[in-house]
Amino acid sequence: MITNSPGTLIRSFFEDYLVCQKGLSAATIRSYRDALRLFLLFVATDCGRRLSRLPLAEFTAQRVVGFLNSLETQRHNHVRTRNQRLSALRTFFDYLASRIPEMLVEAERVSAIPAKRVPPPATGYLERDQIEALFARLPKKGPFALRDQVLLLFLYNTGARVQEVAELKVGNLEFDDPPRVHLHGKGDKWRVCPLWPDTCQLLQLLLAQHGSSDRADQPVFLSHQGQALTRYGIYKLVRRHTQHLAMAEGVDNHHISPHSLRHATAVHLLESGVEVNVVRAWLGHVSLETTNRYAELSLRMKAEALQRCEPPTQSSEESHSRTVWRDDADLLRWLESL
Repeated sequence: MITNSPGTLIRSFFEDYLVCQKGLSAATIRSYRDALRLFLLFVATDCGRRLSRLPLAEFTAQRVVGFLNSLETQRHNHVRTRNQRLSALRTFFDYLASRIPEMLVEAERVSAIPAKRVPPPATGYLERDQIEALFARLPKKGPFALRDQVLLLFLYNTGARVQEVAELKVGNLEFDDPPRVHLHGKGDKWRVCPLWPDTCQLLQLLLAQHGSSDRADQPVFLSHQGQALTRYGIYKLVRRHTQHLAMAEGVDNHHISPHSLRHATAVHLLESGVEVNVVRAWLGHVSLETTNRYAELSLRMKAEALQRCEPPTQSSEESHSRTVWRDDADLLRWLESL
């Protein structure tokens, strides 16, 4: 007989399992919270009970399927959102099974619910000339002109995620040679990124402007209310300052976000010849496959690869310093020259 109350288990799931045992970030925990909140409301409505009166017996795989269908048909969520909610519910049901053996069968059924196939999202990024146009058009005067300039430059310099920037503290910055920043990323992992001299100089000016250079716990980027900029606030700033790109460069402004600057950082580093493993560590990717996709985005890199593979129709002096052995005699002469 199931005697544990759902409220006790849900609280333990968040406070003990997700926070203490798995060490998930606050943003990830909020995503789990939203998924579970929507699921609980769906179950309560579906079985006609109050939330405080829901028994665990009502938590079934069939209800999970109904909930996922409602996300697409009633809330009109994207398939990626549906899959994300499913992933959160799988974790929750696995936790229930570890605490309540009677829930094991339902947990196995939820685990067997397939995620829907969906093409990967488009990876939009800004070209170098668009980056130059962006910084050339930034306001030079105003109470927040310096902050916005530093924020955008910091995003492009580090390739940081928006949450990493929102949580950035003065104590995470090191201006000693070489200047660097410690970023707190996904999975409660830290990484170190180098800072350009211009980024370092502007950051010091910004900290001096709001008098927080000696306060390690002070947020670096502040709103007009003196509080740390939120994810939404950073998105608004990026969208506002890239409006002119939509008009002058023909860029779809609705798809420009702080992550577009992160993508630009990755592509431009690879185009500059930075080794892909360095870029992976720079961006904080767990898998090298995530970084490799950026190599597929740039037409310039594809053109250069094509040029390196073109047939040997030129003379040896015009063949981009490549050595081509056309017959055995050429090979033997080369060996003798060693």
